Amino acid sequence: MTHVSSMLKTYPKDLGNIDEQKLAACIAACFECAQTCTACADACLAEDSVAELTACIRKNLDCADVCASTGSVLSRQTGNNSEVTRAVLEACRTACRSCGDECEQHAQMHEHCKVCAEACRRCEQACADLLASLG
Repeated sequence: MTHVSSMLKTYPKDLGNIDEQKLAACIAACFECAQTCTACADACLAEDSVAELTACIRKNLDCADVCASTGSVLSRQTGNNSEVTRAVLEACRTACRSCGDECEQHAQMHEHCKVCAEACRRCEQACADLLASLG
């Protein structure tokens, strides 16, 4: 059991109709993607061809911020804010798709971009799965 799942299990109220496993998977994927995108941006900055990676760095940093915010919003269960939850999940999917597409363009030349693209795809899918389960 992950710490995310452990924390959700300790929540003193009923989580309602939300799929706890999909919620935990999405929270974990968001924070993992945020870290991976931050590290990829940093690695891009260390490359000799940094000028060619400007768009990648920007998308990495945007995705990292959106993923971290999404993970934080999803971690809060008190009260109901379903409109914001859906909006951040959609925004996260969009940021992950954009960053993943950009990193895939550099994946053959830069291993960190390959790893980042994979993390973005996992997060994008986790957000889609959670959104679908919300009905």
